[in-house]
Amino acid sequence: MPQLPEKFIATLTAELGAEECRALCEALDTPATVAIRLHPDKPSKAAEGARAIAWSEGGYYLDERPSFTTDAAFHAGAYYVQEPSSQFVGHVLRPIVEREPSPRLLDLCAAPGGKTTLYSSLVGCDGLVVANEINRQRAAVLADNVRKWGVGNVVVTNNDPSHFGGFEQWFDVVAVDAPCSGEGMFRKTPEARDEWNDGSAAMCAERQMKILQDIWPTLRAGGTLLYSTCTFNRTEDEGLLERFTEWVGEEELEAEDEVAIGEDWGIVCGRVGAWQTFRFMPHRAEGEGFFAAIARKSTNAGGKSRNPKSRKSILSAVDRRTAAELERWVKEPQKMKWAAINDTFYGYYAAHSDDVKILAEAMTVIHSGVCMGQIFKGRLKPDHSLAMFIGLNTNVVNAIEVEHKVALDYLRRGDIGVCEGMVEGINLLCAESLPLGWIKRVGNRSNNLYPNSLRILNF
Repeated sequence: MPQLPEKFIATLTAELGAEECRALCEALDTPATVAIRLHPDKPSKAAEGARAIAWSEGGYYLDERPSFTTDAAFHAGAYYVQEPSSQFVGHVLRPIVEREPSPRLLDLCAAPGGKTTLYSSLVGCDGLVVANEINRQRAAVLADNVRKWGVGNVVVTNNDPSHFGGFEQWFDVVAVDAPCSGEGMFRKTPEARDEWNDGSAAMCAERQMKILQDIWPTLRAGGTLLYSTCTFNRTEDEGLLERFTEWVGEEELEAEDEVAIGEDWGIVCGRVGAWQTFRFMPHRAEGEGFFAAIARKSTNAGGKSRNPKSRKSILSAVDRRTAAELERWVKEPQKMKWAAINDTFYGYYAAHSDDVKILAEAMTVIHSGVCMGQIFKGRLKPDHSLAMFIGLNTNVVNAIEVEHKVALDYLRRGDIGVCEGMVEGINLLCAESLPLGWIKRVGNRSNNLYPNSLRILNF
């Protein structure tokens, strides 16, 4: 493992003291933690011997890192492999979103999707998560993970944070997991040590400040702002909050509730003005380096909620016959609305279908809701996104359960022939009662419909 940068050690010694810095650096040379977060709406369970993460509902530490690639449950979205410290954001925001009847949450810098999928389950079907990633390639990975999680309440956008300027006082919660110098990943990702330099913190802090300034107008009066990084230095954490507090002035208030912290969690709590802060350091808390802070916008903040101007028309209405066919495929059709983009049909929860339309017409959207598929001769050819959807009506299609080896062959997009119970036409292939995707029987052979872009390449 590469040596820790000398300048990094010197900076932390000055900020934390010699003894604390020494303990932290020693911890950074130990093995990283491995953890998962179970999907609350898919049949799943942690491995034998897994230990619950105190601050995360459904979060578990694993004794060792298994082969996730060869676990069908992983590909079915039954759990997400997520670092324990970062799961803390769910503990912070849960009481806040539970007070909102239909919350809108903006997740900025969202790739690869750990926090986005957590927020998706947290806000539920009546809530909406807008997950933005500025890098197109990373945004595509984010969209894949959102589809696999399958709640159906996420819009993935690929925009600069400044592009949200037209959404004035639009979001109830804004979560900024800011790009940072990555010091908290020195244990989990050793190459981050070589990429770090003594100018990283200052450079990242300028970018972080710009993001917060760009996004602040989108937060409604009384709304909550969650800021987080995976770094240790004060410049990007408490120092950045001090600068932002000075910029925002009297529009900043403490969160409505003090976030409850267990005495044995090892989290270092603090205050920066209205902000309640939380530091995770691997020699104290069982997880990687992480910093989070929460505050809210004053209820007296000026301005009104405003939608941006539409730049384009994207979503088309669906006729009754098509709607009736789409309704067959979901458990609760009364909660859904339908739209078409070219010849592909999408499903959206009615609670936020108008919001999705606004986003689609103003932003660069690469994924939204549930891609249902295409209609041929009055029948739906289902998309993979629908197979992953927690609201799929499995009674409308023949489902077959396959053993582990067949599931892996399917996930490799191999030829698995005709399995027991497979009927002519579309079938839903499952492993451990979890849908993996579609397969079509044509006489004495089958067509593997698993997306080529998601197939397992090596294991």
